[in-house]
Amino acid sequence: MDRPGVRRVRADRGVDPPPDDEWPMTVPAVAQLWAHGLELAPGATVLVGENGSGKSTLVELLAQALGLNAEGGSVGARLRTVRTEPDPLPLVVERAPGAPRWGYLLRDETLHGLYAYLGDGYDRLSHGEGFLSIFDDKLRGPGIYLLDEPDAALSFAGQLRLVAGLLHLVEQGAQVVVATHSPLVAALPGARILEVGPWGLRPAQWDELELTANWRQFLDRPEGYLRHLR
Repeated sequence: MDRPGVRRVRADRGVDPPPDDEWPMTVPAVAQLWAHGLELAPGATVLVGENGSGKSTLVELLAQALGLNAEGGSVGARLRTVRTEPDPLPLVVERAPGAPRWGYLLRDETLHGLYAYLGDGYDRLSHGEGFLSIFDDKLRGPGIYLLDEPDAALSFAGQLRLVAGLLHLVEQGAQVVVATHSPLVAALPGARILEVGPWGLRPAQWDELELTANWRQFLDRPEGYLRHLR
């Protein structure tokens, strides 16, 4: 698809590089972003990987580069809770001519703070209901939307609804970047999958992911996993 959007995020070579022995540069995915840049798909990009692999750190750095509030929300959001995101890196965002500037970040670990900040009754809903309500209200039309582990808030049915919403956004011309532990969300049709780990970032196919294989094996024979926990 050839349409306006964010084409690439790369290091600003006009400034001194950050120390490579300090976090977040010690995260292989971040080091790869700095060294080689990150091409973003015109539709959906899905990041998968173990806890601590750097998925969330990467999403937070992308949000900062795009000018979004790193704790959640849009450019104008003033949400501040307990800061966990890294200091911004000097990154350059390469956009296609006419690319929309609207964007939004949803981070699972700061969602309750976002509910309270926005008001409008979000904080009176359950975690999953609040997430889906904000998704429907704020993520609309062309723009770029970042979601960090949205599956943590959602049931199976809620994840199906999320995938339907992401597909609708892509059909409207939006870009989405999703970090997830869910094989259901990772199966988002048409998405480019990047597996995050000690190697940095590498393209992957859904049916070849360790995530997919582990869940398939567990659901086929849960006792084969559970007996090792006793």
